[in-house]
Amino acid sequence: MKYAFLFYVEDRVWEEMPKKDEEAIKAESAGYDASLVDEGHLIFAQALQSIQSSTTLRVRSEKVLLTDGPFAETKEQLCGFVLAEARDLNEALGLASRSPLARLGSVEVRPCMGMAG
Repeated sequence: MKYAFLFYVEDRVWEEMPKKDEEAIKAESAGYDASLVDEGHLIFAQALQSIQSSTTLRVRSEKVLLTDGPFAETKEQLCGFVLAEARDLNEALGLASRSPLARLGSVEVRPCMGMAG
């Protein structure tokens, strides 16, 4: 079954982190991704740019409405995601718990819907 690991971290954590620590987390994250590849779990992974670069789009009454920034006002922001293959939720939770980003914020583990075709 496919699972999405959605990584949330407060922007201030990145802003306050010394550059060497940020580089260490990036290197550790690359190692984490590589281990998922080696074990046959990783389908796709991607870090996201800061929320300052985001735009939220809504369509209401056939009109497109754009807003700078994220949809939700929360402390933690989506900073990246992994799409992984796991036997079940327990295995997915174990895989997600190994991410270094889990130490900085939170990881939402969500099963993907099966889509025909």
